[in-house]
Parts: sequence; structure tokens; C-alpha cells
Amino acid sequence: MNILKKVTALAILGTIGIGLVGCGSNTDAKKAEDKKANKNIVVGVCPGPYGDMVKEVLAPALKTKGYTVTTKEFSDYIQPDKALDNKEIDANLFQHSEYLKKFSADNNLKLSAVKVVPTLGMGIFSKELTSLDQLKDGAKIAIPNDASNLARALKLLKANGVIKLKDNVDETKATEKDVAENPKNIKFTPIEGAQLARSIDSVDAAAIPGNFAFASKFDYSKALAVEALTENYKNVIAVRTEDLDSELGKDIKEAVESKEFKDAIEKGQFKDFTKPDWWK
Repeated sequence: MNILKKVTALAILGTIGIGLVGCGSNTDAKKAEDKKANKNIVVGVCPGPYGDMVKEVLAPALKTKGYTVTTKEFSDYIQPDKALDNKEIDANLFQHSEYLKKFSADNNLKLSAVKVVPTLGMGIFSKELTSLDQLKDGAKIAIPNDASNLARALKLLKANGVIKLKDNVDETKATEKDVAENPKNIKFTPIEGAQLARSIDSVDAAAIPGNFAFASKFDYSKALAVEALTENYKNVIAVRTEDLDSELGKDIKEAVESKEFKDAIEKGQFKDFTKPDWWK
């Protein structure tokens, strides 16, 4: 009887051991699968060059770290950040740091910039004019309707002598109310960024952010003016703040800083984009 009990006990222990091994194997397999899934990431973009930058430059640089990158295109500047905050995507590349800060603050989003990337500045374009000097009294100029890009447009017009802004105004937050002098009585028409390129037929000129100008194939050599980009208006790759110091955030940062990324920029369609300060 004692022998039978011992045999039975050993059999039970063996079964438990096998079960534990099986559970351990399943747990390890799940961890491996989760890790693999975490390396399949989606990056949000808007129409323009930055979707190409993700596909042609960022994705290959991240592939060396085991990532598979796909893009999701949004038609406006609002949804990419909301989708990132809602965890519908893992990162985005479409906005400069000023916009990211203001939009995040206004909408209570916890998003952070990982790294600044080469960026195409805003340009002022016209279907009929070849110089800003040709603007007539009462001319209409389309400008972006979001706060940060509207301020950029006014700053660009100021830099080219079309208007003057009030003294001591924070030019990163300037609005039409901050225009101190408007000698040609320019009529400003605020329009959603993605629609600015289409507005060119109904206005005398339009101040168009680089990504939308690029997407619409505007020739920068024929621009009436081109923005001299400061660092805060260069585009950034953004992630959720909780991911900034995670493996994902660190891997994206390293990928952008890599020689592979820089070489691909210099040899591709982005070679003339304004480089970030860290590039030097």
C-alpha cells in the first residue's frame, strides 16, 4: 500500500512538473510574441514628404533594430495627435514642436518630441504674382487657421516687409490682431492647412506649410518667399510621453541619429530640407 501511495504521489508530481514546464513554455512564447508585436509599429503622417521620410528613411533605420513600420495618413493636423494619445498609432511625424506643445496643452494630451528631423519651410505661393511687391491694395492672402502656423505666416510676411507686428509681441503666438501696420490693406483668409494649396485659385497668394506645398508639387524656386526655419518650427517625431524613455522612444532616437538615416536624407529627395541643429 505504501509503495502504491509513493508511486501515485510521484505520478502526480510528474504531472504537475510537466504542467509547469508547459505553462513556462507558453509564458515564454507569449512574451516573445508580445515583443514581436511591439516591434510592429504604426506612424501617423499627413500628406506631404514626411510619409515618404518615414517609409524611405526611418523605416529602414528601424528595421535594423527589428521593427516593421507602417504608416497611417491623416488629412488634417488634428487627428494624428489624438490618434497617438488614444494609442491607435505608436508615433507620428507631421508637426513642429510649437504645434505639438500648443495642441497637447489645449487638448490635455501627454505627448512628447523624440527628435527633430530635417524640415521643409513654409512658402508663399501665387498663381499670378512673381513677387510680393506686386501685391495690390486689398489683396487676399490665405494663411493657416491653426494658431502656431498662422503665427508663422504672419512672421514670414513681416520678414518680407508686407506687414509689421506690434512691438514686444511674442511672434510665436501672433494673430491678425497683432498686426500693427498693413500698408496694402491685405485681407487675411484663414484656411485649414490641407486646403491652402487649393485656395491658390481664389486668393492672390497663400502661405503654405512645407508638407502641404510639397504634396501639391509647388516649385520652391518660384515661391514669393520662403521661411527661414528656427528650431522650434522644425518637425519632430512624437510619441506618447510614457514611451519617451521606453525601448521604442530610445530606438527611434537612435535610428534618427544613425549614419544610415543621415546618409539616406543627404542622398534622397530631402537633401535640401533645413537640417536640425543637432545634425551639425
